[in-house]
Amino acid sequence: MSARHLIVIAAVAASLAACETVSPGGPGPGPGPSSSAFRADDFAWSARPGRASIDGRVDYRREGRAFTCTSVALTPDTPYTRARFQTLYGSTTRAAIPEAVVRARTVADPNADYRSFVRQTSCEDNRFQFDNLPDGNWFVITPVSAGGDRIVLMRHVSTRGGRVAVVL
Repeated sequence: MSARHLIVIAAVAASLAACETVSPGGPGPGPGPSSSAFRADDFAWSARPGRASIDGRVDYRREGRAFTCTSVALTPDTPYTRARFQTLYGSTTRAAIPEAVVRARTVADPNADYRSFVRQTSCEDNRFQFDNLPDGNWFVITPVSAGGDRIVLMRHVSTRGGRVAVVL
């Protein structure tokens, strides 16, 4: 592993070290108009192939217990998903919220079907990877459990210039 790669990992790890904290982030830059209504055109960029990838590792702990994941979803950042995730997670940057709380929250236009634009993969040994991504902004959504109620982790990540984005 190159020194540059290690520096990137260390920087990402430092920025995400307080995984329990929910940052009060607002809407960030992303494709499409400023309206938060569902528009399939806002998602079109995410369906194109690209050279970027996301290499992720889940390391979530609470009260001395290590949590594990089994699946991961990658959702394009659009005006619609930003508004939706702000409501569901209280942030568009990162969050760790009990699944029951997320499910109890109500979003505008709950029937909008953006599932065809969401990429999914398994999480094995708390690691996951998404390849062939176009440049853009994404939300990584990972339910985790330590044998009890599940917590949903959300992280915002950007892919740029065909590089590997490391998410810890």
